[in-house]
Amino acid sequence: MQFQQLQYFVAVAETRHFTRAADLVHVAQPSLSQQIKALERELGADLFLRARGNITLTDAGEALLPLARRILADADTARHEVRELAQLRSGRVRLGATPSLCTGLLPDVLRAFHDRYPGIRLLIEEGGSHDLVRELARGALDLALVVLPLPTPAPALTTVELLREDLVVVSSPDAPSPGRGRRTVRVADLEGERLVMFRHGYDLRELTVAACRAEGFEPDFAVEGGEMDAVLGFVRAGLGVAVVPRMVAARSGRGLRVTPLARPGLHRAIALAHRSDVAPPRAARELQRMLLER
Repeated sequence: MQFQQLQYFVAVAETRHFTRAADLVHVAQPSLSQQIKALERELGADLFLRARGNITLTDAGEALLPLARRILADADTARHEVRELAQLRSGRVRLGATPSLCTGLLPDVLRAFHDRYPGIRLLIEEGGSHDLVRELARGALDLALVVLPLPTPAPALTTVELLREDLVVVSSPDAPSPGRGRRTVRVADLEGERLVMFRHGYDLRELTVAACRAEGFEPDFAVEGGEMDAVLGFVRAGLGVAVVPRMVAARSGRGLRVTPLARPGLHRAIALAHRSDVAPPRAARELQRMLLER
């Protein structure tokens, strides 16, 4: 049974005339008649009683008509849904990002994307780069913003570096300055400071601990285990200092003292990643374009 045959059948059923039905579907009348006969052979039953000037449905034709109309309607709906998706009027994007990027980089970009494509649902998953790489590999995400280098080799992923971001030290204005009043702080100045530290698996935790060890000391944690908002809250409360991205400090700096790190400082590379073996959906590619532009 062919989709085209059902179109011809419905046209004849509605016009009760083979020639008018052929005109309606823009096909020659002999071709339409041949297709109707082929459909009858496929079904093993006559669909029309043919008498000169009088075409009526058989019982089999009456039974098929509502089903054929439903199939054609579903096909029209499918075409519409695909067309809407192709034109970015509907659909979804599954984006993963580290919590600091959700706080610092994404709000403005997602707002611009939503303003341009209000019908696209944005599904955001926060996590460390290790978790996001795993979710990308199993197809649970379309795109992910991750910190380079990736925690484990990921040959099945394509990464494009977006930006290099400076890290800064944040502290409570009511607490002594970690740089002893200087305009910048060295990593070595963090020795003896109580640090508010992120949970295990957080990219910033590994980066900060590695920088301290490179200066020959183990960091002293006042509080550890928090997410970005919790860490900033603990710093505001005077529990210690923290190393955070400059974008986060700029957006959440109220109630915080922000001190740059002295050269060479600490930096991190942010990349946009997706699977190499599967092209991202159209909506995800558009979000990817906007992120790269910004």
